[in-house]
Amino acid sequence: MAETHTDPILWLPQVEDHDYPAAESYLCLLYTEDRVAGMVDRLRAAPIVQFKAKDIFRASQLSLLGVSNSHVDKDQQKIKKGQPLSPLLLVRDELTGKVIIADGYHRLCAVYGVDEDALIPCKII
Repeated sequence: MAETHTDPILWLPQVEDHDYPAAESYLCLLYTEDRVAGMVDRLRAAPIVQFKAKDIFRASQLSLLGVSNSHVDKDQQKIKKGQPLSPLLLVRDELTGKVIIADGYHRLCAVYGVDEDALIPCKII
């Protein structure tokens, strides 16, 4: 059970530039390069919206990584120190009915670990 975090989780106002190539690399495992190029362009142009951590997990149908994962631990340390995180990049896969976390899986796990009801800024297409 996730514990409730009392201090607000801070977020950057925009996605960090290096997150787009990371999303592209991951999405190229699932889709053709041509299709991914269009997805990344749409993600760059998409507005920032918010969803609860627990809802993103349910929609993605992924497993929760714990703090034993070094990336999750690093992001939880950022949260505890009040350092802002980069918003997530999400893609709706209408064929499977799932949300693909193109970038930000470790950040999502870190946030969920401190507050499953936290609103997470993200871009979604």
